[in-house]
Amino acid sequence: MAADIKTENQPYDDINITPMLDLAYVLLVTFIILTTASVQGVKVRSPQTQAQKNLAKPQTRAVTITADGAVYLDAYPVDMQQLQSTLAQYKAANPNLPVVLKADAAAQYDKVMEVLETVKKLDITEIGLVTKRAGAEGS
Repeated sequence: MAADIKTENQPYDDINITPMLDLAYVLLVTFIILTTASVQGVKVRSPQTQAQKNLAKPQTRAVTITADGAVYLDAYPVDMQQLQSTLAQYKAANPNLPVVLKADAAAQYDKVMEVLETVKKLDITEIGLVTKRAGAEGS
């Protein structure tokens, strides 16, 4: 029995691998989660068709007002009559048409109100006003 008792200065003959196995299991679980999260779907080769138009059109329409008062609908310059007729066509195709209004900070308030009145006449209820977060530099 005296041989089983070790003094403090004697080296150990065995290695405790429990912490190393714990780390290995944590890494294994992490890699499993990351690889399954990165998979977005099954890759398939889509068939080709002869259709000319894409059926999935973007639904949101953007109205932009520049500092000099020019109005753009989806990056195309329009006057107020064209804006109203074009938005009316889009509204007829999609009753829940979302519109985003992006105006320059130096744009005249009456032009912004004129665009909002046009949108209100067409009964477009989903409208968003684009702003820039305070302190955000760039873009």
